Amino acid sequence: MMRKRPIRTTLGIATAAAVACGGLALGAVAPASALFGEAEIAPIESNLSAKSWAGVDASSGASTAGLAIDQDEQTAWIAGDASASQWLTLDLGGAYDNVRKVRVVFPDAGAVYQYVVESSADGTSWNVIADHSANQQPGRGSVDVFTQPGTRYVRVTFTGASPGATLGISELSVYNYLREDLVLGADASWVDNDVAEGRNYWVNPTEEDRGAGPHLLDVLQDRGFEYIRLRVFNEPRSENSGNVSAVPYQGPERSLEVAKWIKAERDMGLGIDFHYADSWADPIKQPKPRAWAELEFDDLTDAVYEYTYDYVEQLIEQGTTPDKVAIGNEILNGFMYGSENAHIGATNPAYFRNQPEIYQSQPGGGLLWNYWGSDDPEEQRLYDEAWDRFTTLSAAGIRAVRDVSAAHREDIDVETHIIIDNGQLDKTLEFWDQYLTRVNAKGADPDVLAHSYYPQYHGSPDHYEFNVNAVAAAHPEYKIDVAETSYPASGGDGSPMPNSPYPRTVQGQADALQRVFQIANDIPNNQGVGVLAWEPARWQSLFSSVPGMTRTWEPNASIDVFNQSRATHVVEDTVFSTALVGDEIVLPESVRALATADGSAESVPVDWDAVPDDATGTAGRLTISGSTEYGSVTASVDVVDEFAGLACDRVITGRHAGPLSVSGGVTCLDGTTVSGPVTVRAGASLQVDGATIAGPVLAEGAAAVVICNSRINGPVTSSGTSSVTIGNPVLDCAPNTVTGPVMVTRTSWWNVIAGNTINGPLMCSGNTEAPVNNGAPNTVSGPKSAQCRDL
Repeated sequence: MMRKRPIRTTLGIATAAAVACGGLALGAVAPASALFGEAEIAPIESNLSAKSWAGVDASSGASTAGLAIDQDEQTAWIAGDASASQWLTLDLGGAYDNVRKVRVVFPDAGAVYQYVVESSADGTSWNVIADHSANQQPGRGSVDVFTQPGTRYVRVTFTGASPGATLGISELSVYNYLREDLVLGADASWVDNDVAEGRNYWVNPTEEDRGAGPHLLDVLQDRGFEYIRLRVFNEPRSENSGNVSAVPYQGPERSLEVAKWIKAERDMGLGIDFHYADSWADPIKQPKPRAWAELEFDDLTDAVYEYTYDYVEQLIEQGTTPDKVAIGNEILNGFMYGSENAHIGATNPAYFRNQPEIYQSQPGGGLLWNYWGSDDPEEQRLYDEAWDRFTTLSAAGIRAVRDVSAAHREDIDVETHIIIDNGQLDKTLEFWDQYLTRVNAKGADPDVLAHSYYPQYHGSPDHYEFNVNAVAAAHPEYKIDVAETSYPASGGDGSPMPNSPYPRTVQGQADALQRVFQIANDIPNNQGVGVLAWEPARWQSLFSSVPGMTRTWEPNASIDVFNQSRATHVVEDTVFSTALVGDEIVLPESVRALATADGSAESVPVDWDAVPDDATGTAGRLTISGSTEYGSVTASVDVVDEFAGLACDRVITGRHAGPLSVSGGVTCLDGTTVSGPVTVRAGASLQVDGATIAGPVLAEGAAAVVICNSRINGPVTSSGTSSVTIGNPVLDCAPNTVTGPVMVTRTSWWNVIAGNTINGPLMCSGNTEAPVNNGAPNTVSGPKSAQCRDL
């Protein structure tokens, strides 16, 4: 683990004065108070640099590189060499199509940083996001919006910095936003019960205009649900008795009808979840269907294939081709248990336990996890045989979907759906290794690896994110889906569910769902393809019953996470500036806003709060809030006693008789009178303020030369110096008077000549960047030539 270390800045106080706070700049936060309860829902924004799989590389100072993404602005990567082309690259761990914003924060508030921000898909070919190489204003950083699908790497390369700046990065942040192609939907299988029972759902049931309804699917579609999954029981039965249900809810025939409601009537996405059971199948119960319970294994395999093929074909032929088919439901422990249960000891459901002569008479697809890793050869044989049976059955279902799709020229994804139990990631990784290897060997392969997420069973959101990304990293060729999730809006006196940070409130429900959307969206390489809420009208419901209206429900305000989690615009939500104590604060009239639909950017006006009186009376940091039509903006203003400057190793004041030679370190002339020439040797630095020099100033290969508010009677010549400043009012370096020619050549870094009176020619050539005057023209009595022609 990297050790954090504090850095010094030019601020004169250790704490900042927060005058006002800004909000998220993703588009306005929308309170969904028209529905039941209240929830503030902002579009999802993720800082990918904070993810555990992100990493950094740097041109130098490698030991501190990690501090640039440690989410602590008091620490920083510090470059080992304060020269041109120092860079730091952030590796996001995979490509992303919807990163839209980059934020760079530097160590010195009182310094000017010049740099270029670039993105790349492969670390070889780079696209410029923002070019700040001409920046001349001091400030801690910048926020830039951009569009570059396939971004994996973001690099900041320094092209210059004002003298004395600490060259480094305190924080580099890259922000991801919810993709348009991330499918948000629900398993709403109970909708057939809802219609049969006459349940009514309205968006606003007590208003004159009740909005969408009374069909649940109409309300879900209106609220942003794009996709509905249906579970299918083979022959619906009582989970306790095993008797056939009087009403075959979620059976094959009823599900065909519901598929028409979803696909044919509303053009929503359709998923089919084969339970391959007559009642609930999940990690602790996986009974065979009664009709298949006594089949020999080969016949059971054929039944899986034929049933799957036939049912999907019925869906296709009635014009409701499913977009995705799951072969089993939460099958971490296998499915269609049979005689192998003697080694498992499963007790659910009741009819499976109470009728072993039927349900446990023949082998099935149960897995023998209790023999995983056993040193006993017999137990290892049984473990392998169970895996072979399970994947044989699963491969039959996969092949059936592939074959019927090909026969009808349809494209249907196949999903395998399991769980990642809290603290059992190793079991899940073993499952996928065994499963994918074996079904591939049998000529079958799923498209999507799906997992359920309920915090009480599967751990905290951060824990789940780590786990699901471990699966994605182990199997990058597959898509990843969150096939089930939910969170309650009530109960437990509002206290969070186990392992969750979110209260059981309408707001907590919205936040919990958004966090799962974010987890799926942030999987590298866009592997995350969707999130489905499980039974949003019945279980940990997103709906509330309406008092005084029988069999009528309205949505909780939290339901709007499905249509408000995508940003329409991404705003340059922070502007950084620095002012000297006593100076006026000037804020920009506009910032950039990016439309996510087409990637176009525009300048949008900012309405700023009033700047407090005496805001720059003392050194410190303050924030000022602003607003745009697309969201809020914050101005982060640092007030400093002085701008960054060279740290003096030697200070000379008063009079210095004769020549002065600077051969190493930093020599500062503070109000000094020098009665001879001044020479700055290679690698050394000179800083002059308020001095009088009677003789030429010559720098050859120097590190830095800074001359402010001084009178020089003789030529000033700099050749091959890294950083040159001859006057720069922007940084409080007052102009100079030079009697004689000024020649600046081959400067490789910072280069400012501003506001001076030069009684002689001004000549510049061969500099990496032409000198600038930052709006303060020089008064020159002789000719201005080459790169200095416009100064």
